[in-house]
Amino acid sequence: MDDPFVIAVAQPLTVSHDSAANALAHAHAVRAAEARVVVFPELSLTGYELDAEAIAVDDPRLAPLVQACADTGSIALAGAPTLDEAGRSHIAMLAVDGAGARVAYRKMWLGAKETERFTPGTEPAVLDVDGLRLGLAICKDTGVVQHAADSVALGIDIYVAGVVHSAAEEAVHDERARRVAGVHGVWVATASFAGPTGCGFSETAGRSGIWNAHGDPVAQAGPEIGALVRTALR
Repeated sequence: MDDPFVIAVAQPLTVSHDSAANALAHAHAVRAAEARVVVFPELSLTGYELDAEAIAVDDPRLAPLVQACADTGSIALAGAPTLDEAGRSHIAMLAVDGAGARVAYRKMWLGAKETERFTPGTEPAVLDVDGLRLGLAICKDTGVVQHAADSVALGIDIYVAGVVHSAAEEAVHDERARRVAGVHGVWVATASFAGPTGCGFSETAGRSGIWNAHGDPVAQAGPEIGALVRTALR
């Protein structure tokens, strides 16, 4: 019998432009989660600051998060601005484990202000963990029908996203998660910002959650900073 596969979604305190402090908060969440995969919001390592400096995968400020993953056997999916080999900026999802960090996915569907700095990614991505396939998404991607369809076409078990929504939009990721699950029959896990962050988000929605393949919520956080929820997929 397969070991239980536990996934968690976290909404830690994020300090704008302070990736060192944020990496420590991520490390704390990873240790608390006791999960194989821990998902964090969009640009979680810098705050939703579109002018934040890019983070390299070998940035020493990530060391506490790498160590937490090494100690727990977890994979953290954290949000960060990154540069590609050609020097283009992307909104990315980093996969961090005990061996270090790598860019797992680059956001394909950018918001209007994001296009002033960032270049869209070119293709959906899948992360294989212990035989389960995770389709990766970042915020606006989740509202684009084609993104979910293209991800599912790659053969995924769970659609995983880091997002940021205002407090007035707290129902948005629930609606999108239910749609993706209902249409495609996959689990959905969404990590959402809580508390204030940049670019006018004086208050964010929180409400990170996990939905089963029928679109039913099985674990959902409140709006509070620091909340974390988890569930076993098998």
